[in-house]
Amino acid sequence: MAQNSPLILRILASSAMVVSRAGQIIRDVKTNGELGIIDKGSYKNDLQTEADRSAQKCIVGTLSKLFPGVTIIGEEGPHNESEEISADWIVTDLDDGVLASTCPSEFATLKPEDIVVWVDPLDGTLEYTQGFLDSVTVLIGLAVNGKAVGGVIHQPYYNFKEEKDCKGRTLWGLVGLGVGGFVPNSPPVDKFIITTTRSHSDDTVVKAVEALKPDEVIKMGGAGRKTIMLLEGHAHAYVHASKGCKKWDTCAPEGVLRALGGILTDIHGKAYDYSKDASYPNNQGSFATSRYVNHQELIDKIPQELKDRFPY
Repeated sequence: MAQNSPLILRILASSAMVVSRAGQIIRDVKTNGELGIIDKGSYKNDLQTEADRSAQKCIVGTLSKLFPGVTIIGEEGPHNESEEISADWIVTDLDDGVLASTCPSEFATLKPEDIVVWVDPLDGTLEYTQGFLDSVTVLIGLAVNGKAVGGVIHQPYYNFKEEKDCKGRTLWGLVGLGVGGFVPNSPPVDKFIITTTRSHSDDTVVKAVEALKPDEVIKMGGAGRKTIMLLEGHAHAYVHASKGCKKWDTCAPEGVLRALGGILTDIHGKAYDYSKDASYPNNQGSFATSRYVNHQELIDKIPQELKDRFPY
């Protein structure tokens, strides 16, 4: 059945399985206590740990083996095909629920060269090192013709405070197909809630949020985690008026959000390009809304003076 399924469904089904193995690696590294922290220095608090490196080897090693010809871009650098990868880090299983889905006709005949996969093996590294484990996610985003069209968001520590043997959970989505792994919900109608960065705040970030006049602001780490707030109805918008994010931070969140009718753009309201030759930094910030919010209306409330701080 698997080989007869459209390529994009197979990649999504593989991604939905391999993220769980990556999540286990992330938990194991934390338990062992040898984080091996490196400051990459691209911006303040831009850290990398042994968990980032090992989880990427698992994900990119698996996807490269199963889907040769597909461009895979990982945060921790290019895949070294000559590097030995532990056999139990290569996950060949595919998610049956994804495979059983009906593929949207626009994606049914895609070839390997039509798809770009963006991987963030550990989103929320700073929070991971500081013990804010609820913010940690594993992200695999799928892009077609430069647009984020789907992906998976895995939470290695989902419900970890209540569950002794934490296994995490995986949310997935594909535009035209829908979402799985969670129950979508609508945000409150009696108040307006924004989620924004916990660790990369500055004057611009604060002013952008204030311009929207929210009733409540929830600060947390990780693009994946903040997007889940929109997916599950805990917030109306995710505002990040900063240059810190990269394409691997936003491709999966945007893909899953779009599958549910939401939108993610830059601070000007323009969509990001996820083509294989696209530059990695999201230099115009990130601005996401749930399907229950008028995205452009909110974009228009951001003062031009703030938008001018993010030129093209």
